[in-house]
Amino acid sequence: MILQENYTLSNGVEIPKLALGTWMIKDDVVADAVKTSVALGYRHFDTAQAYRNERGVGEGVRDSGVAREELFVTTKLDASFKDYDGAKAAIEGSLKALGLDYIDLMIIHSPQPWQDFRGDDRYFQGNLAAWKALEDAYEAGKIRAIGVSNFEKTDIDNLLDNAKVKPMVNQILAHVSNTPTALIEYCQSKGILVEAYSPVGHGEILKNAEIGAMAEKYGVSIPQLAIRYVLQLGLLPLPKTANPNHMRANAEVDFDISKADMEALKNVETIKDYGEASFFPVYGGKI
Repeated sequence: MILQENYTLSNGVEIPKLALGTWMIKDDVVADAVKTSVALGYRHFDTAQAYRNERGVGEGVRDSGVAREELFVTTKLDASFKDYDGAKAAIEGSLKALGLDYIDLMIIHSPQPWQDFRGDDRYFQGNLAAWKALEDAYEAGKIRAIGVSNFEKTDIDNLLDNAKVKPMVNQILAHVSNTPTALIEYCQSKGILVEAYSPVGHGEILKNAEIGAMAEKYGVSIPQLAIRYVLQLGLLPLPKTANPNHMRANAEVDFDISKADMEALKNVETIKDYGEASFFPVYGGKI
């Protein structure tokens, strides 16, 4: 069962292969979502400073009835912090908001502040400063693993060439119809685990007839097919939901997609419109 399986990060830390994403789940309800998911077998939870629900996620973890060391909590350093002091204070802020003694994984949410996302300025020095704050917290035992999100090859190389600790994770947009193969393979060649956010394409792939037909062939739902797809690429999917039925179904992915069908899914026409989410920078828009 996928909820009982782990990947091993480059520093030896084990990370559950499937996480509950909490983006857009409000702080006053996310604790219940976390506790429900724990009862279903989930052990990995993904939040961020920008989600404004760290407090609730921490509450859910503390009140889950499961020992803290059996749970894996990821949060993200807000994309605006590109200086050491600001990043250091923000890390302490996450620990306080979560109400936890340590964070299992903390990652830089974006190589650029959101208003400059994918712009020409790569913020190399700012990312090194923020990374130094993460390194120091890691070495102090406040964080068990550190990584990045939305980093392209050039951003990763900046850390690999200049930092003391190499990133252990890169969390990126990856799903059927949007699979950045070159970036994934580069990360994997450097021992960096790739996590896939929006593995169901923010719901947009539910509208795709070709993907629907493939799911029907395997007797599974489109989300189940999509989650299995990224798992077979060696990625860690982060489906987000507060719905217990969806949580349960998202973990029922113990089937295999054939090699031929994996190739077909890699070549599904790319989604260019993410509906109501299209204005978010990661989906091609601007906040």
